[in-house]
Amino acid sequence: MLNANAAVGLVALGMTFVAVCGGMADLSVPANVAMGALVALGGQPALGPVGAALAGLAVATLGGIVNGVLIGYLKLNSIITTLGTGFVLLGLAQLLIGGGIVYGEPNALADFLRSSALGIPIFIWIFAVVAAILIPLLSRTAFGRWNFAVGGNYEAAEASTVPVRFTQASAFVLTGFLAGLCGVLLGLTNGQARPIIGTGYEFVAITAVVIGGTSLFGGSGSVLRTVGGVIITALIGNLIILGGLPTQSTGLVTGAIVLVAVGFDVYTRRKAGRE
Repeated sequence: MLNANAAVGLVALGMTFVAVCGGMADLSVPANVAMGALVALGGQPALGPVGAALAGLAVATLGGIVNGVLIGYLKLNSIITTLGTGFVLLGLAQLLIGGGIVYGEPNALADFLRSSALGIPIFIWIFAVVAAILIPLLSRTAFGRWNFAVGGNYEAAEASTVPVRFTQASAFVLTGFLAGLCGVLLGLTNGQARPIIGTGYEFVAITAVVIGGTSLFGGSGSVLRTVGGVIITALIGNLIILGGLPTQSTGLVTGAIVLVAVGFDVYTRRKAGRE
């Protein structure tokens, strides 16, 4: 179950930084996932498996850099900006391959990613390693404190010499990189990719972040709690299937949970403001 959700879990880890620093969400995630997967497979004949995978990461990270510059430095609205850049990237992907499927070549890297270590799939190991790096990055470093400061009070953080533009831009760069990593891993393990490979991943990631207790309005959150949110999201989908309910009800249940979580967050913030 965790193996099936480790890919979108990587995106959720990056989305946590976006939410904590007040960026709310990155809606270009599906496009960065798709570009990472398409480049990682389509570039194999020219670059080889490893070179193509690195190129996929680079392209997706470039998308995150564009988002970071537009939002962090030019102060454009994050939702509108990432929605727009997502459409542009998906359009480029469609133009490059004509909306078809890109197939990869059999290689040792793909075989390794499909394997297990100590009985645990490699995909889960990658998710765990990334989470182990990002948990202290947010909770125990100056960069993490900058994120909380920017998300808690942008003007006060700016006045106290916190590099607010760099901090907010970095959160979107990190999310772009992790979305690209997600796409590269999906493409290599599946052996094929198409432009719609990452469709819906942004909403699943937001769900995991919100269920984990991170506020979309900034200033509070935890990568560790997002890991818990990923597990809970996976459990919800699994329980619905085991209960014999239609798979379409997964979106209904998770959507209701997100609405309750966001509503509770708004209520507690307003109550704290009155007090």
